Amino acid sequence: MFLSGWSVRCVLLTLHVYACSGYDKQEVICSQGLSDCTMKDEVPLVFGGNDAVEIRNLTPSFKMCCEDTAPCVLCLVIDTKISFHPDKDMEDEDHSGHDEEDYSESKASLTVCYSTAPTMPTCKKVEFTVNHTALTHHNYAEISMVIIKPAGVSFSSRVIVYSYPPSHRVQVVAPSLDKVCSQELQERVEECDVPKLSSKINQEMNQVELRSADSNRGLPSMCVQYEHNGTCQKWNRATIPLYSVTPCMCFQAWEEDDQRLRRSQSCPFINTNFLQKNVWQNVSVSVRQGQMIDGLSMLWWNLSAPCRLEGEVWPCHKVSSCKEVKGFRQQLTNGTWTQNRKGHWVKMGVFEDIDLQHSPCVMVNVKGMGYELGPFCYKNTDRWHWSVLVVGVMVLVCLTVLLFYLLHDFVKKWVWSWHHGRFVEIGRKSHVVLLSPPDVDDGVSESISRLGFLLCKQGFSVSVDQWSRKEQCTLGPLPWLHSQLLELNSQGGRVVLVLTSKALERAEEWTRQQKEIVKTKGEDKGFPWVGSPYSDVFMASLCLIQGDKQLGRAGERFLLVKFDSHLCTERSLPELLQGLLLFQLPSQTQALMTELAVGATGSGSSKRTWTGWTWSTSDGWRAKTKDETAQQKASNCKYVGTEKNMETKPLKSTEMLC
Repeated sequence: MFLSGWSVRCVLLTLHVYACSGYDKQEVICSQGLSDCTMKDEVPLVFGGNDAVEIRNLTPSFKMCCEDTAPCVLCLVIDTKISFHPDKDMEDEDHSGHDEEDYSESKASLTVCYSTAPTMPTCKKVEFTVNHTALTHHNYAEISMVIIKPAGVSFSSRVIVYSYPPSHRVQVVAPSLDKVCSQELQERVEECDVPKLSSKINQEMNQVELRSADSNRGLPSMCVQYEHNGTCQKWNRATIPLYSVTPCMCFQAWEEDDQRLRRSQSCPFINTNFLQKNVWQNVSVSVRQGQMIDGLSMLWWNLSAPCRLEGEVWPCHKVSSCKEVKGFRQQLTNGTWTQNRKGHWVKMGVFEDIDLQHSPCVMVNVKGMGYELGPFCYKNTDRWHWSVLVVGVMVLVCLTVLLFYLLHDFVKKWVWSWHHGRFVEIGRKSHVVLLSPPDVDDGVSESISRLGFLLCKQGFSVSVDQWSRKEQCTLGPLPWLHSQLLELNSQGGRVVLVLTSKALERAEEWTRQQKEIVKTKGEDKGFPWVGSPYSDVFMASLCLIQGDKQLGRAGERFLLVKFDSHLCTERSLPELLQGLLLFQLPSQTQALMTELAVGATGSGSSKRTWTGWTWSTSDGWRAKTKDETAQQKASNCKYVGTEKNMETKPLKSTEMLC
């Protein structure tokens, strides 16, 4: 019986965890016959023993101490059974001078220590008065010490409790936090405070929405697992697609910055039957052959699903229908399920002594599904090898076509140049001098600029007369043109002369004048017509073409281009320009690029010559027949387009370097 005035209430929980209320910092409870019980801290190894008191039994345990609505804390309870030695007490009384009549009461004490592995021992000394006549059992009594929040002790700690003098030594383990938090008092234990998830099925959006059960908290860290003991995979979104949700899906939630790493677990879809179809739709079965030690064949099967299933698996031979092989049914509940990387549960099995020549298959019957799954058949590896070969050939053909497409331009240049007697050196780019006609048309100037930029883009070194006005003013038209020809001799390349209707008129007039000069023995009457700033360079190029033609090499350095939108008159080439290559742009842009690349590899000109304005599919431009000329005159000239509407600013006095 405990002392009067001491009120203690203890509630026994499972796993030997208690809840007590009405506690102080530390308390001591004495049985009948003991009074004035007090407990105080004692310094280890300094105190002395009491020979009159002997500890007969030492029983430590842990309880959860709760006071009213305050949080519950961990307490260490040490129950002791003690006995007294009257002879020792009598010796003490003789030394103290008391009469024998006062022996009915005496002072006594006991000391108990406890410690965890990394800490120093903590000792408690209990002092009390012994009333020998009031002892229920002769010379025996009990004392219980309740230590609130013992120093150095936490959940799952191993504690050594021993008496002093060290006659008894007992080890006790504090309950784990998981055990405490699984009890009815978990709401009052601060360490059990972990975030919880709530879920809502939104069938209109076909998803499950996740949020914190505490409206004052944001979404905690969480993971998803199939079955409560499955592998938990990290999840960082607030929604889950409904098709992937199954009745066995569970969630764990925790605070990322919580050092205790406590987690809550919930499985909210256990009784949601309409989600069972998601399990059945994700069942997969594979079959393969094997061989036993004695040489007999066997059939391996592998079944995976989000949740562990109940049902049967059996083999069959597929003829017109899958005929069951009797005596081979296996239960899915037998054996061990494992998990794969996706978190799905996997069950494996084997059927021994199965004839693999009769297309063996496997059928599955899942409990509650209402129909059988299968057949899942073993595939012939020979047929599979042929399929791999066919796929490999198709891949090789596709790669060849793709490679040809990527190298189309290179292949085209090689074939074209080989057909015409020489090869293009792939990757080598030459110098191109682009000369303007003596027109003042802004559209022609813009087209020439576009062509110059295109040549730059293709890797050619380009010099355009309308980009080099400053240098022409310094050197003069003819010296500037000769300097460009010197660069052509060193790098290789061509002079591209742009033709328009006015350019043809000027060329004809120049040709006529040259004939008159010959007749009048050198008298030059000049030109009354005034052209553009580029007319001097154009006239200088005509002089050079005439000189090269006399030497038989005009085609080596000069070629002609015309733009569809700026040349529509029916006119034959002047005699001076006949025999030079002529390209119509933009339809023959690629042919021009190829010719410029070919021109960089050889010193001789192409054997092809042009004398008219008609383009032949086999040999480029050719002289027209009378019928073709008549047909052409019957049709109106149609402009392909004009560049006057484009917002461009051609360079005038500065030199463009490519």
